[in-house]
Amino acid sequence: MMTGSVLHDAPGPALAIPMNTTFKHIGSRISQNDTQALKGLYDLLGDKLLQFAMAIVCSRELAEEVVQDVFIRIWERRHRLHEIDNLKWYLYVITRNISVDYLRKHRKRRVVALEEVCLPEYRLVATPEDLMVTAEILDRINQAINNLPPKCRLIFKLVKEDGLKYREVAGLLNLSVKTVDNQLGIALKKLNASIAPVLQAQFPAETSSSSGDQRL
Repeated sequence: MMTGSVLHDAPGPALAIPMNTTFKHIGSRISQNDTQALKGLYDLLGDKLLQFAMAIVCSRELAEEVVQDVFIRIWERRHRLHEIDNLKWYLYVITRNISVDYLRKHRKRRVVALEEVCLPEYRLVATPEDLMVTAEILDRINQAINNLPPKCRLIFKLVKEDGLKYREVAGLLNLSVKTVDNQLGIALKKLNASIAPVLQAQFPAETSSSSGDQRL
């Protein structure tokens, strides 16, 4: 039986995956016993899956075990990956299922309460220059995201940071697409409300007198 060492013992660096490479292509490489492609996939999604697992099991140590088990399972089933149409979402589904199994085993809980998920402090992986905003606005955005209710914050992360589609998040969390849409709407309203005072202070509206000076 294959062990988690496949991610560490494979010779050479992980496969560098170009941005336009599809997950279908990565799965095809893995199905041909390409351990470098597996390592490349881990580099691409490992951290995101770890955070998703942590949200469920509320333990970094257990979440790390979950993610290792996820990639072990991918490797063990590599010759069937051609049957998977959406490898990225499939990885999230496996992560959810294994996390729930760990939750039942270690926490003696059978269900995941989305209102009680555990997420680490959120920080946008960007500089103010990247987003063309001030440092104060970026801090406000991060603070607002961290203050979101757990379920709302998890949905926001999966859609906006991890890039999952509404229907994928809905299937993953056993919610309706409308619920995902509503929760994302709540998150965006809270974000807008949090940065509005800063924007108004930094970019005050023009006075009516200056508007009156405009000519056709």
